[in-house]
Amino acid sequence: MKELDVVVIGAGIHGAGVAQAAAAAGYGVLILEKNEIAAGTSSKSSKLIHGGLRYLESYQFSLVRKSLKERAILCRLAPGLVKLQPFYIPIYKTTTRRPWQIRVGLSLYAFLGGLHKDNLFKRVKHKGIKNIDKLEQTNLQKVYQYHDGQTHDVNLTKAVMFSAKELGVELKYPASVVSIVKNEKGFKITYKEDNKEKSIQAKVIVNATGPWANELHELISPKVNSLDIDLVQGSHIIIDTPAPSGIYYLEAEDKRAVFVMPYEFKGEIKTMVGTTEKLFTGKADDVKATEEEVEYLLNVYKSYFPEQKNINVVHQFAGLRVLPKDDGSMFSRPRDTILHWAMPGLLTLYGGKLTAYRSTSELVIKKIKPLLGKKQRIACTDQLYLLAD
Repeated sequence: MKELDVVVIGAGIHGAGVAQAAAAAGYGVLILEKNEIAAGTSSKSSKLIHGGLRYLESYQFSLVRKSLKERAILCRLAPGLVKLQPFYIPIYKTTTRRPWQIRVGLSLYAFLGGLHKDNLFKRVKHKGIKNIDKLEQTNLQKVYQYHDGQTHDVNLTKAVMFSAKELGVELKYPASVVSIVKNEKGFKITYKEDNKEKSIQAKVIVNATGPWANELHELISPKVNSLDIDLVQGSHIIIDTPAPSGIYYLEAEDKRAVFVMPYEFKGEIKTMVGTTEKLFTGKADDVKATEEEVEYLLNVYKSYFPEQKNINVVHQFAGLRVLPKDDGSMFSRPRDTILHWAMPGLLTLYGGKLTAYRSTSELVIKKIKPLLGKKQRIACTDQLYLLAD
């Protein structure tokens, strides 16, 4: 039976990132994925590489600082995949957050980003935006512009996976886990590939299955310790209207943040609107956008761009965020990744941000290194360039 240092389960952005980081640190790594690369949450994101401006309101300053640092690293490592885009924040008389609050937030955002020129902001003439994007002008007071990153989440994940494989990582998909049994050497993992059951031995397992994390725990013997979590559904729509000149950061009637952005869909530039935030129950495989969510996003778009007519939804999709269970609002809960030892040798990742996948992966390596011993490092992930297809 083949023996490995690390088996990563899940080939989303965090699974690919952990595999890349582990291989760069000199370990033997295998990834098991039940569907295909980025088949789950990593293909259902808002496609943004950003610091998380709205997380300032819940005082997640360290997450914002880390994310802005990671954004800069990804812009350097993956210039064909991550690009800075102008973001516009229009403020109306009815907008909850007043102009001075937006200025304070953007100033703090720039400060946490080291006052780099890419993190500075300015006020723009909203009449110019009216001429370009037909933004609603009634009661419009001010428009602020700053910059954040946009990506294609699937292509970014595939690029990280390609880098991992170049470092020696073995990827098997579709390969579904049948059972995991703790033993004296670590873990015996039985999985099904090509309708055949196969087994491998691993010293350490990293559970990077996202919203399927606790479902995977049910396959492990002896029973493991799972965290109580909420799965929060976020849906997006793609509409057949002229794409905006930048990304709009809008406030919906329920005070949630909704983005309107240009997005390439089937070779054409369309408009994407998202996201929602709805508590999800059931199996993670069954998630899909609801009619209510689609209507909600359409109403937000129409309220800010009322001159756009004949709006057709050409595509819709939904993904799941993993948040720690709490009685408070979903908005105020921590958005950083939780690294949890489900049992000795089995580390489960709960939640996390696309932007911070690399730094999260490096933290995972620090956690598992004492169980594996030190190997000869062969690369550093902040120096590995990621290539677009």
